Formats: sequence, structure tokens, C-alpha cells
Amino acid sequence: MSDRFRLFGAELSPYSVKVRSALRAKQLPFDWIVRDQEHMPEFQRLAKLPLIPLLVTPKQEVLQDSTPILEWLEERQPEPGFHPGDPRLRFLSELLEEFGDEWGNKWMFHTRWARRVDQDSAAARLVDEMNPGLPADARAGAVEKLRERMVGRVWFVGSNERNAPRIEASFRETAALLESHLATRPYLLGARPAFADFGLAPQLYELWTDPTPKQLLEERAPRVVAWVQRMLAPRAEAGFERFEALRPTLAPLLAQQVGRLFLPWADANARAIESGAESFEVHLAGEPWQQKPQKYHARSLAELRRKYRAVAGDPDLDGLLRETHCLEWLQSA
Repeated sequence: MSDRFRLFGAELSPYSVKVRSALRAKQLPFDWIVRDQEHMPEFQRLAKLPLIPLLVTPKQEVLQDSTPILEWLEERQPEPGFHPGDPRLRFLSELLEEFGDEWGNKWMFHTRWARRVDQDSAAARLVDEMNPGLPADARAGAVEKLRERMVGRVWFVGSNERNAPRIEASFRETAALLESHLATRPYLLGARPAFADFGLAPQLYELWTDPTPKQLLEERAPRVVAWVQRMLAPRAEAGFERFEALRPTLAPLLAQQVGRLFLPWADANARAIESGAESFEVHLAGEPWQQKPQKYHARSLAELRRKYRAVAGDPDLDGLLRETHCLEWLQSA
């Protein structure tokens, strides 16, 4: 039996890049298998859901969904560890991972398909990755067909004319906040990657590969660019920092993006799903937001609240969460 993992993914999939980075960080042998036309039959045979990434373990176990995959890897290959020993920091790391996976994906998906220059770039790269070697005429038609299909799907992450300014402002604001936070450390929680890094960095990596956000990041957030490049093959250089040392520059990110935008959105989304609503509206930082519910995230919000209950009552953590407008949403049933 082989000792190698097999990872089905795609370069333009942030969740595939996330799992690939985790395998590299843990120095586990694996084969990167692009879910292209050649490998699609095998992928379809293995997959329970038509989603990448899909990880096949050396024992032929099949895993899907990036966060459970990282949790599986952490349990079975604990070194180098992705979780801080401090329960307060571990929860903040898991909160930021969820923020990256769910809210950061709005920046990535919206920005990739909002402007023609980015649409053309992404569609061409996707076609070349999934259907390498197409003749020029067939390639041009495939690129245009894919572009039109993906532009028509942006509603899924809440991208619409009403929400677009808030999504793009959140991306710019987060880049600036991370640029400040990363001024004195290579990773979000210190000198080694944590779940927080694996959630946020792949979304920003994908943005960096698209023309419009690439220019913004390189001009305004060079430390963020260095971090996303570092996260392609991350290495633990030393340990995690102390809660008190991280607090000053993590607090603005938590307050402005997680507590005022992500968590109230997540709560409203979960309530809409529970009530069976076809769409919902919520005010985020004083601005109206409207979209169709995202079903998957209701489950991940429930899991995030479960994780919070395990550390609830710590005065330092609760004080930070209260100050940054996060606590009320985490305590909700």
C-alpha cells in the first residue's frame, strides 16, 4: 500500500490550495491531481459531493470539505501542530479560519467575476487547467462559455449590485488590517501557521492571481502578498505568540470585519435557512445587505458556536470578543 495521499483539486480553488498547503506544512507525501477531463471519471467515482478538494488517504479513505480535512490531518499528524496550546488563541484561530472560508470567499468570488479583465483571466486559466491542449477555436468558445456561466453564479456568495460595494470595501479594509498585523510576524498567530492562516491566505492568494486585486495588493499590502506566497509551502519557524501580544492588531480585524460584518451576516443567514426564507436582508455596519441563504454555512456557524461554548467564561477572551462585537453572535442559540 502506498504511503502517499492523493489530492484532487484545482489551482483556482482556494479550498484546494488550503489543503495542499496543509499537506506541505505537515510534510506529508502527496500527489496533486487536477480535476480535469482525464481525471473526472475517477473523481466522480470517489466523491460523495461534486466539490473539490477531495483527499484520498494512504488507507484509501476519502475525505471532502477543507476544514474537516485539516482537522483529520491535525489529529493523525499532530506535528507540526496548527493549533496553539492556549485555548483562547485556538478559538480565535478557528474563528478567523471560518471568517476566511465563508466571508473571504465573497471577496474572491465576487472580484474574480465582477470585471471583464478578471473574468477573462480566470476563465482562460480554468479552461487551460481543466482542458489542456484545446485547439484555439475550441478554447476560445470554452473560455467564453465558462465566463458566462460563472458570472451568472455570483449570486451564490451574495454578489449583486447592492452588495458589491460592501464586498469590495471589506476586501480593501481587511488587506490594510492584515498589512499592519503582519508587520512583525510571518503568520497570523506568530512564527508558525495556524488554522487562521489556512482559512484566510488561500482566498487572498486567489485574489492575488487575478489582475485587478493583484494590483491593489502589490501596491497597498506587500506584506500580505509575502504572507500568501509563504503560505503556499508554510513552515513552522518557531512558536505561537502570546494572546496579549497578538491582541492589539488582531482586535481591529475582529471588530471591523468579523464582529460587524461576518457574524451578523452568518446569524441572519442561519435564521433564514431555519425559517425557510428564499432570501434575507440584514444591516451590516449600517448598510443593507440582501441575498439568498447559503445552506452550508448554517452548519458551520453552529459548529463555531459549539467551539465557543468550550472556552466561554474566560475573562480575557470574552472581553476581547465583547469589545469587538463578536460575543453576542457567538452566544446566540
